[in-house]
Amino acid sequence: MAFAIWGGVFAFLAVALGAFGAHVLGDKLSTEMMSVYHTGDQYQMYHALALIAVGILLRLHPDSRLLSAAGWLFAVGIVLFLGSLYALSISGVKVLGAITPIGGLCFLAGWICFILALAR
Repeated sequence: MAFAIWGGVFAFLAVALGAFGAHVLGDKLSTEMMSVYHTGDQYQMYHALALIAVGILLRLHPDSRLLSAAGWLFAVGIVLFLGSLYALSISGVKVLGAITPIGGLCFLAGWICFILALAR
């Protein structure tokens, strides 16, 4: 259930950070950087829900290494992908964008593991 709990934490943070972006950063960031921030928030919620699904499915299949791998990859992807997008949008430091693809690859690998686990 740890993945489901972390999914809930990340979903809560997605809502809180979305509100922060809309109400605090909305007129402080350029349109481009606000779009980057918003993309991060959307992907955080999607993958928080994926973590919740992994946690629930692991209750039914506790020995599934593929589901566990998917959960870890989603969690690492959230930290790397979203962390870099939030930091890039707020700081404007473009080099932070170099981290984003690593998180994106974690998401893709997580979805492959998730699909393979369900196909078994």
